[in-house]
Amino acid sequence: MATVRIVHLKAALRRCRGTSPPPPPWALCRLPNRSIRSFSSVMSPPSKAVVYDEQGPPDAVCKVKELPPVPIKDEDVCVRMLATPINPSDINRIEGVYPVRPPVPTVGGYEGVGEVHSVGSAVLGLRPGDWVIPSPPSSGTWQTYLVKEQSVWHKIDKCTPMEYAATITVNLLTSLRMLEDFVDLKSGDAVVQNGATSIVGQCIIQLARVRGIHSINIIRDRAGSDEVKQKLKKLGADEVFTENQLEVKNVKSLLADIPEPTLGFNCVGGNAASLVLKFLKHGGTMVTYGGMSRKPITVPTSAFIFKDLSLRGFWLQKWMSSDKAKECRDMIDYLLSLTRSGELKYDMELCPFDEFPTALDKALGKLGSQPKQVIKF
Repeated sequence: MATVRIVHLKAALRRCRGTSPPPPPWALCRLPNRSIRSFSSVMSPPSKAVVYDEQGPPDAVCKVKELPPVPIKDEDVCVRMLATPINPSDINRIEGVYPVRPPVPTVGGYEGVGEVHSVGSAVLGLRPGDWVIPSPPSSGTWQTYLVKEQSVWHKIDKCTPMEYAATITVNLLTSLRMLEDFVDLKSGDAVVQNGATSIVGQCIIQLARVRGIHSINIIRDRAGSDEVKQKLKKLGADEVFTENQLEVKNVKSLLADIPEPTLGFNCVGGNAASLVLKFLKHGGTMVTYGGMSRKPITVPTSAFIFKDLSLRGFWLQKWMSSDKAKECRDMIDYLLSLTRSGELKYDMELCPFDEFPTALDKALGKLGSQPKQVIKF
């Protein structure tokens, strides 16, 4: 009996090395499970990744590097990444100005979509070919293969357009939570926002429309603003104004039959934030979730005394850290269903991984105004 086991053990070794075909099932039955496990390859493929060894300007510190295979433990899932976006928060992490950032050296990226390549021996519910996203988001998505515990991955419907699956969390969950967490909005109510052309802005317009909520939108004064207005109105915007159009004493006279908004969103700061405040009704709330102009928010005393306005802030990462994994995934499934039905859409540009430096330049604004950059592997 010992001789039989030695012969089959040698066959198993040759198979791992690719030097012989798999033995028939009866032969495998003679081998103890521990022998098969001992000589099986449990490593990921090598990965190509965008790595930065120090914080600094992304176009200076980011390098594409080859990473060696890593072990796939019993509860791990190895995912072949399909697509991943370049978000403003990714850039801030690389620059070292984001409140939470991984230690360097590290791989960039925080969200994306991938296909299961292989699974550890204790993994149940996922198999090769499934599409998954990290939920909540997890660092290191700018690489071709990513190994993390099964608990990180959320299986999604493969009918979802790849670019929407890759970008569903950071921007869309922000839009949904801000609409639902601060004011009890009802059909017929109104919201106002600046930064309406951003992905969050476009999603707020569409999610508000689904709920029967009016949206008042503020955009920058720039060439082509008339085309931008028409585009946002096609998404469901009720009103779209440039900042210069709002340099009037009574902005509410511009609203026609739309009620005064009770909730406003600010991602710009400076004068654009002041314009949001001008629209809000008595007791209204402005939620700040970004500061693209890097200018402070200036609030007149009268806004507090006579209008009783409230100023709040929203940070998705803090919300997701509050033991909300199941709730978060249910919302993602809902948002993905809206992308599949065509009720939720926004501008993106798919860029091959080999052209990452160009996509990064576009994301940094070095090539003018550009849509969201999504890297396709």
